[in-house]
Amino acid sequence: MNLELRPSRHLYLLQGKLTERLRRWIDLAEHWPVLARSIAYKWLDEGLKDRSITRDLAWGIPVAYHGRSRGGFESKVFYVWFDAPIAYIAATKEWAEENNLDWRKWWCLDDGAGDTEYIQFMGKDNVAFHTVSFPATLIGSEEPWKLVDRLKAFNWLTWYGGKFSTSERRGVFMDQALELLPADCWRWYLIANSPESADASFTWDHLQAVVNSDLANVLGNFVNRIMSFAERHSASRVPQEWEWGDEEESLGHQLETRLSRLSQLHGDMEFRKAASETRALWALGNEYLTKAAPWSAIKTDKARALTSVRVALNLARIFALISLPILPSTARRLLKALGEADELPVWPSGKAEDFLDQLQPGQCLRDPGILFERISEEQLARFSSLYPGTESVSA
Repeated sequence: MNLELRPSRHLYLLQGKLTERLRRWIDLAEHWPVLARSIAYKWLDEGLKDRSITRDLAWGIPVAYHGRSRGGFESKVFYVWFDAPIAYIAATKEWAEENNLDWRKWWCLDDGAGDTEYIQFMGKDNVAFHTVSFPATLIGSEEPWKLVDRLKAFNWLTWYGGKFSTSERRGVFMDQALELLPADCWRWYLIANSPESADASFTWDHLQAVVNSDLANVLGNFVNRIMSFAERHSASRVPQEWEWGDEEESLGHQLETRLSRLSQLHGDMEFRKAASETRALWALGNEYLTKAAPWSAIKTDKARALTSVRVALNLARIFALISLPILPSTARRLLKALGEADELPVWPSGKAEDFLDQLQPGQCLRDPGILFERISEEQLARFSSLYPGTESVSA
């Protein structure tokens, strides 16, 4: 390869002058995950270097924007990670003006942005731009801009231990993925295995195991069992019977504890743990059905059996609500099957005896169908042949 050196003048962001102000700000970022804080401190501890914010490229936002001269930099474009974050503000401004709203209340502290909670989500390779360079741009302007409150950083999802690569056709990408499985299957897999504390590796076998175990066997199985039983024994309606017994009391205590924990995990943006807690709640429903055994009780104590059906149907409603953040299509499909209106119901809270009795007795039920099909060995083989993985791929 022949290399040619060419002299070139560039504009620089003098972020080194803002080191101490950035450090004081990051010291207060107590809601950031360890990954984001550690990357930010690494850059500060190693000594901030001034960053070039222009490039010699044919594409990009020209420094000589709208034809105005920029001191000999007319042939330059702005570096994407200088320009793109500024577009967060510009995009808000454009949207607000189109909707006759005031964009300043989200971005300008003097106009009420102090009440805004500003959250960013990104992969770890972009953290430095959002914890150092973009904040340095805003702080250095000496204008009252809103800075990010919480920055949720993720490690990498790898393809059989190596990097995804479009150029090398290594991996499966979203347009292709949606031709293979419904979006909710991918959403669940990616959240339940999100690389929050370390890199996570995708394999087809793991995808099959997660979808079949969590979605088909736990959530799907619970909904199928109770909806089928209600169709046979209560004419696809919510039963009238209601006897709050020991099984329901035990279920209620566990629900209150787990729902409180799930709310906290979502608030803390611990998404992988939130998915695990969501699955644990689905499993709790299957445990309740197994203990209540309405298919046996219906022969000797119909009122007790139909009470457990009514409770389980309300559990299905709760499961739809807690699944909405991760499984929006499936959750709304289940809520519709339970006769819920289009408006979004409130998150279950308070005493279990109340939120386990939200469905109206006599409410008609609809068959939601099979929520999740299991991924068969034949499908797995087809996926693997279309987008093969290899254990030998290096990062």
